[in-house]
Amino acid sequence: MATVDIFGKVQNYNYIESAAECDPVAFTKVVESRRSVRVYTDDLIDPEHIKECLRLALLAPNSSNLQTWEFYWVRSAEKKAALVEACLSQPAARTAAELVVAVSRHDLWRERNQLMLDVFSPEKKIKRASAYQYYRKIIPLAYDQGFLQWKGFLKRVVMWLRGFSTPTPRSPKSLSDMRVMGAKTVALACENYMLALRAYGYDSCPMEGFDGARVKKLLELPSGAEITMVISAGKRAENGVYGKRIRWDSSLFLKEI
Repeated sequence: MATVDIFGKVQNYNYIESAAECDPVAFTKVVESRRSVRVYTDDLIDPEHIKECLRLALLAPNSSNLQTWEFYWVRSAEKKAALVEACLSQPAARTAAELVVAVSRHDLWRERNQLMLDVFSPEKKIKRASAYQYYRKIIPLAYDQGFLQWKGFLKRVVMWLRGFSTPTPRSPKSLSDMRVMGAKTVALACENYMLALRAYGYDSCPMEGFDGARVKKLLELPSGAEITMVISAGKRAENGVYGKRIRWDSSLFLKEI
């Protein structure tokens, strides 16, 4: 089967999904009222609400739809206590009703890529040839770094030379690049999760202050997994927000060229 133009050609798969009508006022309220809450009340969270918020988290966009993420909802009292300690016993963890650990599993790209390939029936392999070839050829070419990253080094040189004459994707060309891609993917889902919590009337705090080695051991994660953040959730206490939101002038960050 010949390789088709994956990036340049507009594909027509005869699939239509209409955009839902949304309420921008309600969404703005959710976004503007989301704060990093450091202290929670003793109120519990309906487990079904956590399940739904995690479901919505998994709808986040992600690199090549490989979904290289895992979310650990720590419910065991013993493990939750250990996780709080690993999070330095900070109030955002200690007073939380629920704790979720967001993990990048970029190390599972082969397994997740195979799941995508399994989506293609013999008929779809023909009708959606560009997408099939993308997962069959492009993903392994991009993600496989080789033993001692020799393939990554070769790609770095080839892409550097190719970049002189044509726009060229430069990554992932190393395990470090893959870690960055994995973190970006997981972070998108984390934002979905936190906004969903706010929509349900709860608050959250994304935490980077934790002992990663202890959390990995607690979750029995392999060396290739990377913890992106620990997210606490609960009902906001009166002293839960430490101060007014600080944002500098938008001209520092928003550029029109």
